[in-house]
Amino acid sequence: MAEKNNTSEKNTVTRAHLTELVYRELGLPYTECAVIVNSLFEEIIASLVRGEPVKISSFGSFEVRDKKERIGRNPKTKKEAVIAKRKAISFYASYNLKKEINSDTEDK
Repeated sequence: MAEKNNTSEKNTVTRAHLTELVYRELGLPYTECAVIVNSLFEEIIASLVRGEPVKISSFGSFEVRDKKERIGRNPKTKKEAVIAKRKAISFYASYNLKKEINSDTEDK
């Protein structure tokens, strides 16, 4: 399992970090590990562009949702403006991911 970060530490996971993890785990050349990581993200993106949901077991699922045009309001000026229709990506965490994230709060 992944190490739990102290909430005061703000470590961002990047493609380079993921590539390094794959490199250490599999022992393949670093450039091949970069291709593996990039291919994974490219496939996720391509699936979402096609409108297909992406489900990753024990992690969660991504889906593209259509947002309708609506009226919004500028909070500073209170002026109304039309917000154009658009597509939005939603992420739904799996039960296992939620359980893992909240596991440290169960002890308290």
